Formats: sequence, C-alpha cells, structure tokens
Amino acid sequence: MREITEKERVDGTVITVPLAFAPDAAYEAIDAGIKEIIIITEGIPRRDASAIVEYAELHGARLIGPNCLGLIVPDVCRFGSLGGPAVDCRKAFKPGVVGVMSRSGGMTTEICNALTLSGLGVSTAISIGGDPVIGSTYADLIPLFEADEDTKAVVVYSEPGGTAEAELARWTQEHKSRLPIVAFVAGRFMDEMPGMSFGHAGTVVNKKVDSPADKMRRMREAGISVAEEIGDIPNLVRERIGN
Repeated sequence: MREITEKERVDGTVITVPLAFAPDAAYEAIDAGIKEIIIITEGIPRRDASAIVEYAELHGARLIGPNCLGLIVPDVCRFGSLGGPAVDCRKAFKPGVVGVMSRSGGMTTEICNALTLSGLGVSTAISIGGDPVIGSTYADLIPLFEADEDTKAVVVYSEPGGTAEAELARWTQEHKSRLPIVAFVAGRFMDEMPGMSFGHAGTVVNKKVDSPADKMRRMREAGISVAEEIGDIPNLVRERIGN
C-alpha cells in the first residue's frame, strides 16, 4: 500500500478483507499514512480491535468501524457499501440538512430514507459499527457535524450495550451543542428481559448504564429528543429545527 501512497494522494481506504487479515490490513493502511480508514469486516476480537484503534489514534488516523458499512455524503461520495446497490442508494439518500449516525448499517439506510421522503434529506450519514470496540463513537463524530454548515440537526440510532450514548449526552452538555439531536433507542424489551443479548456483538448488556431505559434517560436529561417510533423521527427533527 505504501508503494501507492508514495506516488499518489490517498485520502482513505475501505477494508473488507476476511477477519483473519483485517488487523494487518488496518496496520498497513495506517503505516502508509492513510488518515481515513473504514473497516467493514465484522467480529474482530476485542483485543485486536482495541490495538487497531489505539494505533490509529497514535498516528492521527480516523477509524470508522469495525463492523460498519461506511458513510455517505449524498450526491458527493459514498465511502463503503452503505445503501446497497447504487440505484437503491440514490433513492434513499438525497442531499439535505440532517446528519445521521447509527450502530446499524441497515437502519442507517432506513432512517435516511425516511428523512428523504419527508423532504429533510441528509447532509452526511455514518454507519459507526456494531462491534463492541469501534474507532469512532457518537461523541467523537458530533464535532464534525457541528463544524458542517450544511447540517442543521443530527439523528442517532442507538442499540443496547456500551456507554456511547452517555458519552454523547455528556458531550452535548459540556459543549452546549448548536445542533438539535433526535435519537431512537432499539431493543427496549431488554429492560424486561435481563441477560438477553440482542443484535450486534456490541449490544451485550452487563450493567445498568447499558440498558435502553438508562440510555433514554441520560439523553433526555441532556436535551436530546428520543423518538418512540422510527416514523416519529422526521417530525421530531422538524420540531427541533423549527421547520
């Protein structure tokens, strides 16, 4: 890879190799000086994923994933496989004012499609990854949306497990975010079924802060609107941006 970066400008890379080769592919990209790295490969062991994340941070590279589908800026670029076939992607993702971050690649497309049909459209959509250890969390990425003049609101799709929502809530409170945020928390039935695993590997719940109910409480306390249904998201966004 370095042979290419020494001759050509390379802004980013998408890693889709089999699991056994994914860590080496990530290290090779980082060593070659690539600063934007998306890892679509899923199931990388936590120890290996943590090492990749740390190595990327030490070298000033931004890592999205593992176990993600990448990102889209509608009518500008698609970096990864988010949205599926191009013909479907063009229908679901239209330029607009709402940024989207989601643990689920499929739900990223569903939410963006709803925003497109409502006339709000999408500024940038990011599938951040469903594995337990990922390179960029909601709190890591929200400053990029803050700096984007085209983004007027942000939608977050959340799943059980992890502390990413608590970190986002704390960030919005500490930095007085200019952006209204609307969130949807999946897997609420898990509050009534302790010990049940759901969806992605990153949704293993083992403490109170991980529960859907706790995520919803923390986000609401931080001023984040929490939708009861996916279909409520566009209207909540319109209410928050006064449109």
